[in-house]
Amino acid sequence: QVQLVESGGGLVQPGGSLRLSCSASGNYFNVLTMGWYRQGPGKERDLVAVISSSGNTAYGDAGKGRFTISRDSRKKTVYLQMNSLKPEDTAVYYCNARRAGSKADDGSWGQGTQVTVSS
Repeated sequence: QVQLVESGGGLVQPGGSLRLSCSASGNYFNVLTMGWYRQGPGKERDLVAVISSSGNTAYGDAGKGRFTISRDSRKKTVYLQMNSLKPEDTAVYYCNARRAGSKADDGSWGQGTQVTVSS
């Protein structure tokens, strides 16, 4: 399994921006579908965005309109650019790596990074 390490979380004011990063170990990054999920207090884990090995993207309701997922194959890193942040975006954000066609829960997860949106 691939090891994932997230970074970039923190405290930001409403309307601000953050960029999360997720670095992957191993030699299979280029064939993996990478995703970002989030889990707010008392809520289930929700899909934010996924990006395929070829760069195709898809967004969950949590990520539509304000968030952008991207990947850098040379750095084995996937990013989540978050703009116009709202208090309801407060959550632990998790990186996921999985083989194409498989389920996220069958893949690898990072430890999570906390994002808090508050004035």
